[in-house]
Amino acid sequence: MTLDTAYLRGSMAVILSVLQHSSCPQNIVFHFVTSKQTHRLQNYVVSSFPYLKFKIYPYDVAAISGLISTSIRSALDSPLNYARNYLADILPTCLSRVVYLDSDLILVDDISKLFTTHIPGDVVLAAPEYCNANFTTYFTPTFWSNPSLSITLSLNRRHSPCYFNTGVMVIELKKWREGDYTRKIIEWMELQKRIRIYELGSLPPFLLVFAGNIAPVDHRWNQHGLGGDNFRGLCRDLHPGPVSLLHWSGKGKPWVRLDGGRPCPLDALWAPYDLLEPRFDHLIES
Repeated sequence: MTLDTAYLRGSMAVILSVLQHSSCPQNIVFHFVTSKQTHRLQNYVVSSFPYLKFKIYPYDVAAISGLISTSIRSALDSPLNYARNYLADILPTCLSRVVYLDSDLILVDDISKLFTTHIPGDVVLAAPEYCNANFTTYFTPTFWSNPSLSITLSLNRRHSPCYFNTGVMVIELKKWREGDYTRKIIEWMELQKRIRIYELGSLPPFLLVFAGNIAPVDHRWNQHGLGGDNFRGLCRDLHPGPVSLLHWSGKGKPWVRLDGGRPCPLDALWAPYDLLEPRFDHLIES
């Protein structure tokens, strides 16, 4: 996970939900990537979870800032939102597989089930796919009108590209390094700076590189979109089917809506995991 002051409250809820639903919480190690205030954030984690196994890794935002293009929502432009591109470089080489989680979700199932997802030998990551989504809307007319660009999505794919949410992924770091996938993502970001080919933050480069080439995960592991749309943040219901992970992707975050006295119905499912303590308010606000 990434760790910062803006989403610290959400991160603490994620940790608590993971530990509470794990059959062997003593086997879980958290790897936090952060861009600043490492010491203060570490103290907060230790104060909240004295026995948690975790490590914190610094992230040089200067390396990515020049590659970020403005998107439809300012929160998506945070350099830390792009740290997932560099996990294979940031984390120790002894780590071969990790689960990447956003900070606006909770688990209600054992994360070991997600971690042990079967990933074929030629595949780098696994995530729930949503093939009914309108995939074309994630790229601009400039992209689709250029055959040399749009053909990318039909070359060397296991199946037709589908949308997947990058907030929940099982990543084979060794394969990622061997395939130099960080470079492939960055190449699309560099092109975006010259020719605007997408609108939505860090997601489109992942789609361009991986869509159609990922191992499928049951939809129960990412009931996403609970934050509503990216413009108005309207309330949304769960997708049909069982639930193992609830994800408040989108504009509306449950802690903001709860504090404002205008929660969505599903925000009540997040509230039991809220560890906000008044004595730490100064850290969250600083």
